[in-house]
Amino acid sequence: MDRQSVVTRNHPVLTQLEPRSPLSVGNGEFAFSADFTGLQTFPDLYEIPLGTQSNWGWHYTGGHQVFGDHDIAYQAFETYGRKVLYPMKPENKEEAYHWLRQNPHRLHLGRISFRLLGEDGQETDATDVVPVRQELNLWTGVLHSEFTVQGSEVRVETVCDPKLDCLAIRIHSGLIRAGRLQLFIVFPSPDMTHRSWSKSVFPDWNQQERHSTELTTFDGTSASLKRVLDEDDYGVKWVWDAGHLEQTGTHEFTLFPEAVQNSDIWSCSIAFAAREPETLPTEAVLQSSSLYWKEFWNSGGVIDFEGSADPRAAELERRVVLSLFLCAVHSGGSMPPQETGYMYNSWFGKMHLEMHWWHAAHFPLWNRANLLRSSMDWYLTILPEARELARSQGYFGARWPKMVGYNGRQTPSPVAPGLIWQQPHPMALAEMCYQTQPEPALLEHYKNIVFEAADFMVSYAQWDGERENYVLGPPLIPAQENHAMNNSLNPPYELEYWKYGLEIAILWAERLHQPANPDWAKVAAQMAKPRHENGVYLAHENCPDTYTDKNHDHPSMLGALGLLPGSLINPEIMRNTLLKVKECWDWESAWGWDFPMCAMTAARLGEPELAIDFLLMDATKNTYLPNGHNYQRPGLWAYLPGNGGLLTAIAMMAAGWKGAGEGENPGFPRDGSWSVKWEGLNPLM
Repeated sequence: MDRQSVVTRNHPVLTQLEPRSPLSVGNGEFAFSADFTGLQTFPDLYEIPLGTQSNWGWHYTGGHQVFGDHDIAYQAFETYGRKVLYPMKPENKEEAYHWLRQNPHRLHLGRISFRLLGEDGQETDATDVVPVRQELNLWTGVLHSEFTVQGSEVRVETVCDPKLDCLAIRIHSGLIRAGRLQLFIVFPSPDMTHRSWSKSVFPDWNQQERHSTELTTFDGTSASLKRVLDEDDYGVKWVWDAGHLEQTGTHEFTLFPEAVQNSDIWSCSIAFAAREPETLPTEAVLQSSSLYWKEFWNSGGVIDFEGSADPRAAELERRVVLSLFLCAVHSGGSMPPQETGYMYNSWFGKMHLEMHWWHAAHFPLWNRANLLRSSMDWYLTILPEARELARSQGYFGARWPKMVGYNGRQTPSPVAPGLIWQQPHPMALAEMCYQTQPEPALLEHYKNIVFEAADFMVSYAQWDGERENYVLGPPLIPAQENHAMNNSLNPPYELEYWKYGLEIAILWAERLHQPANPDWAKVAAQMAKPRHENGVYLAHENCPDTYTDKNHDHPSMLGALGLLPGSLINPEIMRNTLLKVKECWDWESAWGWDFPMCAMTAARLGEPELAIDFLLMDATKNTYLPNGHNYQRPGLWAYLPGNGGLLTAIAMMAAGWKGAGEGENPGFPRDGSWSVKWEGLNPLM
């Protein structure tokens, strides 16, 4: 296949200001989002924050120990004859509650911008600077930006090193010789300033006394800065061709480039790190980026829809290619990402572990399991926290929290502590890694994640002697979060996932020739079946109004057959459920991953036309912006679970799933309207 053609015809090309669609460069651990100048010159023209973020850059407001677990207000829930404590939203201890939700949070590491001067030597504003063309070359990872300043052309190349958190910037312009182009870096306050995450997405440029920026070394063509923020700190290093540096504000440093041998080309590199940053020359970063991204696109999976008669095919291919790039940049790092990746802080910069599957399950399906394994290893580091969480509630094994910072400690919330569907995620993801690399070493590496998660799951499930089944909840909150914790019983997706996860644990014990906990097989074999009425599955057993008053948020009952093989599911009842959801669901309240979830259910049910219709449904939260991000609403302009879910659905529809049979592209229509060529994809389990 001509992979380069597939990729390059889907480069994002912007010829005007796109306030919701900044373009980004990054490497999985770090990313930088730019405006039309290739830097972050005009952030006020954009609806979305222009972020510079990393996996290592975190901060605690006021220090690490302002509040702790002993300050949490717990709520007791009746759980089959005993009380179990959950850190829900309190009626008191408001200050501790909000601090613990907000901390630790990811840092905006710094804004890098142009200061552009007019012919009169005064700083221009946005009316004097005109975007001409901007293209993100996906094949090389280089962002090319062209604009004019009072008619004078400026061309910029912005690129990130694939291994170091180092940006390289190369500028082509006569403004350099004229002394009319400057670069500056400025640092915001690290604090969260609002108790609502949706009001905390933009960095705070006030409170200059809340942090410090020190020039630690300077030698004429390079400088090092040290940032101190309460008990946290990090470093910045800036290297340039020629010019001089001045401190132009409390937290601002300006570089005045000087032309070398009367040239119109000038470059610099800026690196960030938790300790001592390492920079590389611009040309070296350009070369390493080009090599990395060419290797990325030439390995792993690829799909080509060119030649399809369906007019939606080109748009679907665009979404797929851009999602592959965005997920590698924002979701391929050493811990699960936040839902907006490195674009800006959502939900106080925390990771949501129930979203990890949606962020990363596609990686092994597209033959890039190494990018999933990067974040899978993080679960090993938080095992002590997960064990303690289970123990504190009277359970065995390890219970994965929902909303966490880098340290894996659960966050108090009105919803998060009650969710359980993140529990089997690491088991399913580990099995997907094994399917692409069936080696004993991988089993040994992740066995504690799988086995201890299973131990929690069997201690969490409750035996119902009257029905002679194991049940889930109450208390719990299903993946469809608009249900009461003390009333939710046996949501279909969670029931199926519990059985599926326990069967993975049994299989892993067999592969390792180790004795399995006998309760794993006992509970898996006797899980309750989901309740249905009038030929459709309910959101949970106590929810007869699923398709009237509760027909919003995630239609998660569909996940029991689609994402999962559906061993507890009647296919015809699920078909009725899918059609009912399509007919009556409030799609404006759904989320980006709901559309590929529905598509996967349709594919397993042999409804490929319906699968395509779901993937390309005309709904606000199924919008994919020019930069490829899955738009949800103002304040949530990027939503990577939607991108990851799309990639998982496409791989499944093309390469199939266990039990799909021998036919090609089983999830795509076979009426001749779709031409689907692919290589390097793996089936879904």
